[in-house]
Amino acid sequence: MTDIAANIPVIDVDTHLLEPADLWTKGLPKKWHDQAPHVVSDPKTGRLRWQVGETLVNPIGMFAQAGWGEYPPSCPPTWEDIEPGAYDPVQRLKQMDAFGIETQVLYANIVGFHGWALLKLDPEVRNACVRVYNDYQTEFCATDPTRLVPITVLPFWDVEASVAELIRCAEMGHKGLNFGCNFEKFDMPMLRDPHWDPILSTCQELGHSVNFHIGFGSRTEEEVAKALSVREALDLAKNTALLFLGNASSIAEVIMSGLCERYPRLNFVSVESGFGYVPFLLEILDWQFLNMGVDKVHSEYLLPSEYFRRQIYASFWFETGLERMIDLYPDNVMFESDYPHATSLSPGPATVAKSPHETINSNLASVPRETLTKILHGNAARLYKLDSSVPTGSSAPAEPLSPQR
Repeated sequence: MTDIAANIPVIDVDTHLLEPADLWTKGLPKKWHDQAPHVVSDPKTGRLRWQVGETLVNPIGMFAQAGWGEYPPSCPPTWEDIEPGAYDPVQRLKQMDAFGIETQVLYANIVGFHGWALLKLDPEVRNACVRVYNDYQTEFCATDPTRLVPITVLPFWDVEASVAELIRCAEMGHKGLNFGCNFEKFDMPMLRDPHWDPILSTCQELGHSVNFHIGFGSRTEEEVAKALSVREALDLAKNTALLFLGNASSIAEVIMSGLCERYPRLNFVSVESGFGYVPFLLEILDWQFLNMGVDKVHSEYLLPSEYFRRQIYASFWFETGLERMIDLYPDNVMFESDYPHATSLSPGPATVAKSPHETINSNLASVPRETLTKILHGNAARLYKLDSSVPTGSSAPAEPLSPQR
């Protein structure tokens, strides 16, 4: 097979870092251990699950199904069954080599998807939980800071503490912010509200992007419980597909609320939502912008598609036929793998996924080289301020680390 990504150091803009079972019990005073995230045996099933305060959340392997031998919702039941690349930085780098990936951007799991559970804790405890995670991520990425990129999680319920944490993490080398766009679900102001201005203005000053990862700050406890209870494969497939499309509302909100006009130097990123829907979304926003006379009321505003081109990014992984759409926004699209989640580009006996290297070669073969370089490397390097002069070497993958389970 022709290696179309030869000499392009591929940047994977959406991967996840599995938190160790003892992360918070080691990092916090003993008096807070019962409140902080910790692993317990589910009294009903005996399976190991995370518990936040008094709330049981996901099984330990739910965010690390890469290579697992059974279809969702089945997941690895023990730490020994989980690919070590999910939590070990040395093994992660080896996995990246095997997949032909030069650099990965890292997102949280527990503090990323279960903010609703953290909100039940004492304010001092939940703020400390966020700091412990950000410190862990910093330490993880220090194994090779040229290849591992940390993204900050904030105590979003406390704006003053969030600004302080944003600055602290920037000084530690973090490159962006993992943020929500539906805080009104938790009785907090909408993102357009001036309430959030200190955070957004600090991001703009730091040159950090605001990254909207699906599932972050967008689902309530009831919605999460309902999602975890689904066992029918058809419903799992449907619900996951619709979850991916959730960032359509985030992009629309950022553009149509005036945030792009207020923060012209602030970049926003739609993470793990794909790209195929974006051209239609922007076309219909442009159409309605003109059709409803918004341009007459707000003559100072650009068209929605122009704001997108100027300061918004999207990411893709499994999609095909991108050459028919990507030429519309070649400077705004980036590659991702979602490793090690169940929907990631991680080959195994219970998935149709191909590896990142195979996916790039099969799905992007007809994309022009200039555009290919942008979407696999250049756009992400510019957004996250990464070193574009990294020696490229060969992007061909190494041999697999171990047989897939």
